[in-house]
Amino acid sequence: MKQSEVVVVRIYLTEAEGTLKTLLAKLHDEEKVRGVTVFRGISGFGRSGKVHSSTLLDLSLDLPVVIEFFDTPDKVRRILGHLKDLLPPGHVLSWPAQVNET
Repeated sequence: MKQSEVVVVRIYLTEAEGTLKTLLAKLHDEEKVRGVTVFRGISGFGRSGKVHSSTLLDLSLDLPVVIEFFDTPDKVRRILGHLKDLLPPGHVLSWPAQVNET
């Protein structure tokens, strides 16, 4: 089984930040990453301590959103350099991984 080295990136945002659509367009149209998945959270909080959550009584438009993608280490470094002004500091995690190519 052939494996290749990649870097997985996870970006934490909220819907209210308004960067999701722009970020997805950049990752898809400009950077052409191998694939992107967006997870919509039901609850979460960050450094501010403000809880963003969804209840049956409150259909919030400010829920947590996690964007995850992977690609080669060089490409991920380049992409993150292009996105640094778009993303809040401390909202991006990355780690090495292997992809089974067969």
